Amino acid sequence: MCGFLLEFKSDKLSAKQEFITLLSQSKLRGPDYQGYWSNNSSIQLGFNRLSILDLSEAGNQPMVSPSQKFSIVFNGEIYNHLELRKKLDFNKYRGQSDTETITACLDEWGVLKTIESLDGIFAIAIYNQETKEIHLARDFAGIKPLFYGWNGKTLVAASQYDQIKNHPDFNTNPIDESVLKLYLQQHFVPAPFGLYKNTFQVKPGEIITFEPNGNVVQQQYWEFPSTYDYSIFDSEEAERLVSETLDSCVKDQMISDVPLGAFLSGGVDSPLICSYAKKYNKNLSVFSIGSDSAVHDESERATEFANALELPQDLWKLSSSEVLKYWDEAIKSLHEPLADFSILPTYLVSNLAKKKVTVALSGDGGDELFFGYERFYSIGKNINYQHLPSIVRKGIYGFDKYYSGNKNVNGVLLANKQSIAHEGQHSRFRKRDIDIIAPQLAHIKLPEAWDVYQYENSRDERALVMNVQKAEFYGMMQKTLRKVDLASMQNSLEVRVPFLQKKMIETSWKIDPLLSYGKNKKKELLKTILQKQIPNVVRDDVKKGFSVPLSKWIREDLKKEFQEKLLEGNDNSFGFERKAIENMLQAHLENKGDHKWELFTLYSLLK
Repeated sequence: MCGFLLEFKSDKLSAKQEFITLLSQSKLRGPDYQGYWSNNSSIQLGFNRLSILDLSEAGNQPMVSPSQKFSIVFNGEIYNHLELRKKLDFNKYRGQSDTETITACLDEWGVLKTIESLDGIFAIAIYNQETKEIHLARDFAGIKPLFYGWNGKTLVAASQYDQIKNHPDFNTNPIDESVLKLYLQQHFVPAPFGLYKNTFQVKPGEIITFEPNGNVVQQQYWEFPSTYDYSIFDSEEAERLVSETLDSCVKDQMISDVPLGAFLSGGVDSPLICSYAKKYNKNLSVFSIGSDSAVHDESERATEFANALELPQDLWKLSSSEVLKYWDEAIKSLHEPLADFSILPTYLVSNLAKKKVTVALSGDGGDELFFGYERFYSIGKNINYQHLPSIVRKGIYGFDKYYSGNKNVNGVLLANKQSIAHEGQHSRFRKRDIDIIAPQLAHIKLPEAWDVYQYENSRDERALVMNVQKAEFYGMMQKTLRKVDLASMQNSLEVRVPFLQKKMIETSWKIDPLLSYGKNKKKELLKTILQKQIPNVVRDDVKKGFSVPLSKWIREDLKKEFQEKLLEGNDNSFGFERKAIENMLQAHLENKGDHKWELFTLYSLLK
C-alpha cells in the first residue's frame, strides 16, 4: 500500500516544496520511496511507496505509460496483473510491478476497460496528457480510500482526508452540517461525502472524470446488486463452491516480494483464511492479540487454530492497563473522524504483525457476505408483522415483551420501515442527545445522496436479507474497512481481504442466503467449511473478540484526556453546546449512564 497526492490548478500550482510537505503527511503509508512528477503548468503528482511487488526502481511512482499518454499514481495491489499482461500486445516491460501493467492497459484499452479489468484493491489517479482529463477510480469494495477536494478551479486528490483538509485552497472551508449530522448518527463519514464543503470521496466501484471544461462525470462501473438470481440450494454444493473460490482468492493474494502473514482470531473468517494460506506457505506467520478479560478473550481459541494448522503464531496478550499505553499511538492513525474504538486492537495487531511482515491477510468481509451479524436476524425475525398498522405492531410488541421478554419480536417492529430500523441499529447517538448537543442541526436534513438504507419493506425473507446485505456492504462494512486501513497503514502494513475479492463476492450471490441465515444460524455455511478445514478444533458459536473497557477508562485513566479534548479543547467550530457535552460527560463519570459511544464520537471529531 502507498499514499499519493494529486494537485490540479487552473491558474498557478502550489510551490513544489509546499506540495511535498503535504504529500509527506502520508509518509507512513509508504516509507520506502517518495516520487514526484509534474507537467510544470497545471498538475503535479506525488507518491509515497510501500514496496510490495518489484522492489526495484522499475516499480516507483508516479509512472508514465509506455506511450507517454498517461501519468498515474496508484495505491493498492492488482492480483491478476500478470494475466492482464498476456492479453496485451505490449511486451517491453521494465519490471514486474502491477503499476506498469496498469499503464500498459491504459495505452491499449483506455480508462474504463482497464478499471473494469482490474481484480484487486486500488485507488488510482490518472492524468491523460493528450485530452487533459483527470480520472479518479476506486476498487469495487471500497477497500482503499480516495478523497478529493474540488471547487471548480482546484482539484486535490489524496489517500488521506487530512491532506485535502490541509490544502491551502480547502483549509478554510466551512463544515457541511448535513454531513456532520450524518457522522454523529453513523460514527464515520461514508463515501461520497466529506465533512467540509467541497470535499468528497470516490465511491466504491466508481470512476470520476474531470474534463478540461470543468465538467465532472461520475460513472459507476461496478455495483452490489439489489437482487440476484441464486441458483445453489444444496448445502454441500454451496460449501464446495465457496471453499474452492476462497482457496483461489487466497492463492491470488499470496503474491508478494516481501514477507507475508495473516491475522488470526478465535472466530471463523480469519482461521478459514489461514487454513487456505497454509497450502501455499507452510511457515505462514500468524498474529493474534488477547486480553485479560475471561469473557471476551479469544486468544486461547486462536492458539488452538494455530496449533491445529501447525503455523507459527505471534500472540500478544495484554492487560487493559497495557493496552491503554497505546492509546495515543492508535488515535494518531485517525486522519479523519471515525468513532470505532476497536481501532485500538486493530492498531495493536497491525503493530505486532509489522515486526515480521509487510503484508497481512485478514478475514474482513465474511460477516457481510455470509450473514454473520446478529442484526440480520434481528431485522428478519419481525418480517410477518412489519406490514401491519402501527397500533397493531405496538400491541404485538407489548404482548411479546410481557409474555416472553421479546423472544419472538423486538424493537425493530416499532419502526415503520425495516430500513429505518436497520439504519437505527448503527447509531449509538440518540436523536434527542444530538439535538441537545448540536441544536443547530435539529432541522438539518441528512445529505440527499445518503441512500444506503433506502430499501422497501419486504415480506419475502430472502429479499429482505439481501436488502440488509447490500446496505451492510455500503454502510457499516465501509466503516470497518476505513478502520483497518487507518490502523494498518499507520504501521506501514498492507492488509488484504480475500473475502472481498471480486470472484468471492460474486460467488456469494449464487448461493441461497437461507443456507447461512436464520435463527441461531449466523454464517452457518462458513462454520461448516471451517469444521471440515480444521476438524481438530471443536466448533464454538459464542462470539467473543478483543474487548476495550472504554467506559471504565473514560471514568478513570482517560478522564483528563476526554475533559481536555471535549471541554477545554472545544473551540466551538462545530457549534456544539459546551454545557450539554459537560453534562453528558459528568453523567458518565458519575456512572449515571454509559455514554462511551457518544463521547468517543465527539472525541474523534474534536481531538
